[in-house]
Amino acid sequence: MVPMNRLADVTSPYLLQHADNPVDWYPWGPEAFEEARRRDVPILLSVGYSACHWCHVMAHESFEDQATADYLNENFVSVKVDREERPDVDAVYMEAVQAATGQGGWPMTVFLTPEAEPFYFGTYFPPRPRHGMPSFPQVLEGVHQAWEGRRDEVTEVAGKITRDLAQREIVQQAAGVPGEEELAQALLGLTREYDPQRGGFGGAPKFPPSMALEFLLRHHARTGSEGALQMASDTCERMARGGIYDQLGGGFARYSVDRDWVVPHFEKMLYDNALLCRVYAHLWRATGSDLARRIALETADFLVGELRTEEGGFASALDADSDDGTGKHVEGAYYVWTPEHLRALLGDADGDLAAEYFGVTDEGTFEHGQSVLQLPQAERVFDADRIASVKKRMLAERSGRPAPGRDDKVVAAWNGLAVAALAEAGAYFDRPDLVEAAVAAADHLVRVHLDEHGHLTRTSRDGRAGDNSGVLEDYADVAEGFLALASVTGEGVWLDFAGLLLDQVLTRFTDPESGALYDTASDAEQLIRRPQDPTDNATPSGWSAAAAALLSYAAHTGSEAHRTAAERALGVVKALGPRVPRFVGWGLAAAEARLDGPREVAVVGPSLTDDRTAALHRTALLATAPGAVVAAGTPDGDEFPLLAHRPLVKGDPAAYVCRDFTCEAPVTDPDALRTALGGP
Repeated sequence: MVPMNRLADVTSPYLLQHADNPVDWYPWGPEAFEEARRRDVPILLSVGYSACHWCHVMAHESFEDQATADYLNENFVSVKVDREERPDVDAVYMEAVQAATGQGGWPMTVFLTPEAEPFYFGTYFPPRPRHGMPSFPQVLEGVHQAWEGRRDEVTEVAGKITRDLAQREIVQQAAGVPGEEELAQALLGLTREYDPQRGGFGGAPKFPPSMALEFLLRHHARTGSEGALQMASDTCERMARGGIYDQLGGGFARYSVDRDWVVPHFEKMLYDNALLCRVYAHLWRATGSDLARRIALETADFLVGELRTEEGGFASALDADSDDGTGKHVEGAYYVWTPEHLRALLGDADGDLAAEYFGVTDEGTFEHGQSVLQLPQAERVFDADRIASVKKRMLAERSGRPAPGRDDKVVAAWNGLAVAALAEAGAYFDRPDLVEAAVAAADHLVRVHLDEHGHLTRTSRDGRAGDNSGVLEDYADVAEGFLALASVTGEGVWLDFAGLLLDQVLTRFTDPESGALYDTASDAEQLIRRPQDPTDNATPSGWSAAAAALLSYAAHTGSEAHRTAAERALGVVKALGPRVPRFVGWGLAAAEARLDGPREVAVVGPSLTDDRTAALHRTALLATAPGAVVAAGTPDGDEFPLLAHRPLVKGDPAAYVCRDFTCEAPVTDPDALRTALGGP
């Protein structure tokens, strides 16, 4: 049987990578399940993403193998899903995998009945048995035999799993909102898990704790806790000096396989770099650290230089693998060095200097005697001009290597995070080009992803919207980006767009009885379970992100409905924050904002280009008061509700600060404004 190429016209680069497989793939949709019912065969559901190393390995070993494909095509209907396009499908079946096996990951391999009920699970399966794992052909044969010979048992198992999933109560709401006690307990919990020698939390593998770092910075700003600031700043320095950070080109890898941040899993994700760009910018705002400033700007430049698409959006990821020069795709090949390589490129003296500066050793820190670049020499002073020359030549050489592949689909949620990061970094560091990049990405989201009803499409590619509806994190993170852009640019249209999206959160994603949030809309495709997860993982959960954005929007507009929705959503943070603070960091950050007000700042002047107005506006943006919202414009301007009834003071530009329904006297001096916002 010659497979049809049903993946040829999809927008997912991951699915397109499988379009020419001998496997007769279907995308997720009713056609696949109808075909499985017609043929009376089970579904093989294979879920992965473009930058996933082991997804590529399994594809090469099994899905490109003709014999394996023939067996699949004869006995199964095979469905390929990009988890980044369909996080709802991924979440539902990953929950089943984790419940059944105690672990999960990608590639995810699940066998379903034609009614989409799961009955057998796994992740990566090798082509031959190894390390106690069955081979993929053995798994396929076993599932086929069970389907043919023990159908009643299979359907009973599938039904039980589905019922168990439907009855699970994930969300543990608590009465009320998190207060001082819960946030102090969360800080204590993070302190217990903190690694004082290496920074970060827990052991290997170590992920950048972006959302927990935001909470720590806000907690320090509100309470003055030196311990919170120390954990945040030390973790940021360790990551910035480690191999997880690209010392030549900027930007962070997905995670470190070791506790010391030395060897990364080399894929570079948009969401990590957007979140970390913002963390380092906020760390600089709090401390003035030169290192934080450099990393924030280099990461912003990486986003714009490496991930920006022609249409103005941002691509999802760079692969971990690339051609090592022999035609073989190897993880990390683009990034690693040896002392011999450095001496050949730079000469003996500069080669030895580069090896010392970047920690490139004879034995290597990675595989085959190769090293990942780090900055291990924290104490020694190097000649800055000589190092700059070395880096320039190394970067030029590296740019000639075969580059990692790029997943160039645009994901709405992650672009929202990038908009927020670039808008703030551009404002803090006087880089209008970064603000312009944020505006262009926001324009792209409005033009391509947002329809006339206020509904978001999750992904696009080459300026063409995909077929998948936005999930809660898309609405929340895009609203977050628009709110940051409104504060930075003084353009109220971004506040209006944020309100349009957050109204959708209220009407289509919120349980009207409990205030709990769902990851999919009430009118979305019905899966075997409506996914609902308030915990942060690689990105803020849609739940936490929505709570934060609703709170900011309420501060801007005075909307009681949005404020109430935010506070009801924060009930889950009250329940989870003291117990698992590492996994609800964004919610804890939102709770810090609520405890601080958040403060509302209105800056009025003849124009934002007026020097005195600009100085007040900049001071407001640089305030560390958690979650403070900033509106800037002309007196009684109609761009922002906060500008209403805000006149100049004796003809001078002025700033008005309000909090908890109480306003202070307007100030005209940036130093006075800084003091009013809790600064030194």
